[in-house]
Amino acid sequence: MKRISLLATALVLTATAFSQTWSTDKAHSRLGFGVTHLTISEIDGSFKSFDSKITASKDDFSDAVIELSADVSSINTDNEQRDNHLKSPDFFDAAKFSTLSFKSTSFKKAGDKQYKLAGDLTLHGVTKAVVLDVVLNGTTTNPMSKKTIAGFKISGVIKRSDFGIATSFPSAVVSDEVYLIANTEFVKG
Repeated sequence: MKRISLLATALVLTATAFSQTWSTDKAHSRLGFGVTHLTISEIDGSFKSFDSKITASKDDFSDAVIELSADVSSINTDNEQRDNHLKSPDFFDAAKFSTLSFKSTSFKKAGDKQYKLAGDLTLHGVTKAVVLDVVLNGTTTNPMSKKTIAGFKISGVIKRSDFGIATSFPSAVVSDEVYLIANTEFVKG
């Protein structure tokens, strides 16, 4: 029995030893979103301040755990008046709900370099399960830093009403569907 216990411990330690952490290259990453305004135009924006990391032991990332957090006050739509309105209690209520976060629950291969990312998104004080599409653009060595990097495109759709955001605004003014798009580079290390 003692031998089985030692073997199990050795396997867990070995798996942990081979896990790699990948951190966001903030200069080459963007966490964005888009909505439809008055049913005729698309308005997009991003969160300027965010951190994310990937922990994986497999080269194809099929066992990846992904975590993200963003400062809601860093919202940017290239319009200061709109940004201030989005930070207000009418929308995100950034003073009360200052951070949005995501933690994956699974990362499953769905095709060549394609994955389904499932996880818990916490936004506006509400946590909901979401599923996002991921494309692994590839890995390479950065010629400047000599570090291994990986590029991903992550996309999906959530409903703002599921998170209690802007409930007084009808979808004819601001769409209920919010398109998420993240283009990211991660650095191994």
